[in-house]
Amino acid sequence: MSLWKTTTPSFTTHSIAEYKGIVSGQAVLGTNALKDWFAGMADSHGGRAKGYEKDLAKARSLALADMEMAAQSLGANGIVGIDCDYQVLGQKNNMLMVTVTGTAVIVQ
Repeated sequence: MSLWKTTTPSFTTHSIAEYKGIVSGQAVLGTNALKDWFAGMADSHGGRAKGYEKDLAKARSLALADMEMAAQSLGANGIVGIDCDYQVLGQKNNMLMVTVTGTAVIVQ
């Protein structure tokens, strides 16, 4: 089942019948030395770090899927107010974490 999703507090075309609660999803991915080297080269030459961009997109997708499952477990068919945060973790800053949060709702 596909959920209605938005970063705004409401939907313009449908009304919210019930608020089910706050839901979240997290994903943590490790990086590797080769990717770090390519990112450093891209940074020094003004390019884009495609490897990191792919990792961030993958982590965001996993975190969103995690949040959607949490919303569905509450009986929701939508999520409003979605916020996405990124952090670097680990002693060597070699972990990427994406956290998404929102409010699970029932949309009419």
